[in-house]
Amino acid sequence: MSERLSDYHGKRDFGRTREPRGRQSAPGAAPRFVVQIHDARTMHFDFRLQVGEVLKSWSIPKGPSDVPKDKRLAVPTEDHPLEYEDFEGVIPAGEYGGGTVIVWDRGSYEPLSHDRQGRPVDFAESLEHGHATFRLHGTKLRGQYALTRFREDNWLLVKTAEGRARGHGTPDPRRARSVRTGRTLAQVAAEEN
Repeated sequence: MSERLSDYHGKRDFGRTREPRGRQSAPGAAPRFVVQIHDARTMHFDFRLQVGEVLKSWSIPKGPSDVPKDKRLAVPTEDHPLEYEDFEGVIPAGEYGGGTVIVWDRGSYEPLSHDRQGRPVDFAESLEHGHATFRLHGTKLRGQYALTRFREDNWLLVKTAEGRARGHGTPDPRRARSVRTGRTLAQVAAEEN
């Protein structure tokens, strides 16, 4: 696992940041996901899916949407340790990703990727091939989504249409509250600075 987290470790000074280092931990029964709002140089959402012993991560500038027609740019970032799903706090200025982070949503997901004959495909393999479908079981995000690579290393995150359900779009990140603590970005920043 340490090799999979080498980019993550190389970008951080753990003497300055409270972000988790990562340790060997057994994956749970159902794979997990987390969406964090990150008020760094630019405000964005970090979308993370547990794949084996790490969280595969994408930065989503406009945030995930639960409206099926909304296509959201998702830019891959380095793998993160599993315990990052609980990270909420302030990354010090001058550190990689310096700014405030809250856990906007989290839960489990079920992989739905399959081949042309309808046979299930390993989720990590489907991501490697550039298209993965999954069903989110979160506090806020629920339903079937797809991640599709469309140009070099850029991806799209889209909610697939299911029945007649209509979504609400993306929340205002400055007013959004953490599912862990109920705090806003401003409250976390004020309490930790």
